[in-house]
Amino acid sequence: MTLSPAMELRGVSVNFGSVKALQDIDIKVYPGEVHCLLGDNGAGKSTLIKVLSGVHRPTKGEILVDGRPVAFRSPRDAQELGVATVFQDLGMIPMMSISRNFFLGREPTRSGLPFSRIDKDLANSVAKQAMADIGIDVRDPTQAVGTLSGGERQSVAIARAVHFGAKVLILDEPTSALGVHQAAMVLKFIVEARMRGLAVIFISHNIHHAYPVGDTFTLLNRGRNRGTYAKSGISRDEVISIMSGGEDLKAVEAEIAVLLASIAERQAATAG
Repeated sequence: MTLSPAMELRGVSVNFGSVKALQDIDIKVYPGEVHCLLGDNGAGKSTLIKVLSGVHRPTKGEILVDGRPVAFRSPRDAQELGVATVFQDLGMIPMMSISRNFFLGREPTRSGLPFSRIDKDLANSVAKQAMADIGIDVRDPTQAVGTLSGGERQSVAIARAVHFGAKVLILDEPTSALGVHQAAMVLKFIVEARMRGLAVIFISHNIHHAYPVGDTFTLLNRGRNRGTYAKSGISRDEVISIMSGGEDLKAVEAEIAVLLASIAERQAATAG
């Protein structure tokens, strides 16, 4: 039985006036896979994540979820189809507790006259167990999210997406502002999500974080797909070369060499 993609982009382009932010992007992401979308600044990663999450609609091309074409009108549409995005700002309220941030408007309630109210005990219990399920040990779910480290806040956001039924988990530069230990913590939870059968889209410019956990790599450069590779088919150094625009870099190095040679000749002539 052939596994079908959890999410797919076919010929997706995005134009902002005369600016072509993305051009003819084809991507397939499968359940139980970490698909890394890699590119340097200006590669088109930010635009692509907004297309995947329902913030932007493609100028042309189509998006498929579970093999069916969809047209996201908003991030809510994407969420209802099981596409959850964890943005860099995480969408959390620092002064609110872990459990309140975990539910954010979807809190369990307890009926009572004349009004229903939030069942805090149940919310705390569910949030703590949901995070324990993917290996996160929360000491006190009532503590403020703002007291957590960056890696811990990322882990809460990932656990929240998994708990509320995400089939596709999109992570926007989840390790960009983290130290080595905190980044390792987040990468561990990415692997946990993959083992639970989620399709994980890991968007990053940091190949050293993406390569250890990635199964497939799509390399973006100036809004174009420069290739999609299985991990077995490309080395870390080859990924870096393509991301940095290897041929462009060689051309720049050649120009610099000519310039330095010209300066050296002028200095020699002046000295003579």
